[in-house]
Amino acid sequence: MAQRRSNTPYIYDNTARDLQIRRQMEEPRRQLSHETRKNREKARHMSIGYVTFLMVALVACAFFLVNYIQMQSQLTTKIAEVSRMESELNALKLANDEEYSRITSSVNLEEIKKIAIGELGMTYATEGQVIPYESNSNDYMRQADNSQN
Repeated sequence: MAQRRSNTPYIYDNTARDLQIRRQMEEPRRQLSHETRKNREKARHMSIGYVTFLMVALVACAFFLVNYIQMQSQLTTKIAEVSRMESELNALKLANDEEYSRITSSVNLEEIKKIAIGELGMTYATEGQVIPYESNSNDYMRQADNSQN
């Protein structure tokens, strides 16, 4: 059976209560001061300015939250795109290395030497034709033979 509210200390219930709870129920309620009641009443009613401030703060927080989530989404998309491009780069490098190996293995240097000497009349350079050149920089160098002009 539910407990009835009344001003009497009698409890209408079939369960035993703690002694401290019984004492609290028996003690008369203290009256609040006029100032305390006034402050509590004031706290219950919010002014238009305070409500407006709370709404502006709520809208600003929502704006920043949505903006943050959008930036996180863009970052995730960019990371996925970079990862995809890196894997594509690695695949292209692997294909390039395989093609280079295929080309270098298909070139027969002895055959090239035979054609160059036999058909084109090329010869090895003599001692006077080789001129060593020392450069101080690592720039690209173009060689030109001015003696045949």
